[in-house]
Amino acid sequence: MTTGSTDVVRRLFAAYLAQDEAAARELVGDGFRFTSPQDDHIDRAAYFERCFPTAGRVARQDLLQVVEAEPGLVFVRYEYELRAGGIFENMEAITVRDGRVLEARVYFGGPPRP
Repeated sequence: MTTGSTDVVRRLFAAYLAQDEAAARELVGDGFRFTSPQDDHIDRAAYFERCFPTAGRVARQDLLQVVEAEPGLVFVRYEYELRAGGIFENMEAITVRDGRVLEARVYFGGPPRP
């Protein structure tokens, strides 16, 4: 198991929190697709327009687990706190090929367990 894919994912999460769009664009592939309970297979352009700019609402985010489940498929479990209040836990399945993220599937959780 290599650490390359997990490193790409960690760098993308860091770019999101820093709102470093140039760094994120280097990590997100041209054929990128993003799916969440609020977005259904949106493309790269829609992701950068609608989803990427939302980091300002996040007070903190902790990556709890970043695991390469199989080559190029990274599972991420993270906890975040909103500036408006509330702590939540989500999971993502992220596909990485040749150092670029090609797909992110977000699964919304709820408040973390005590």
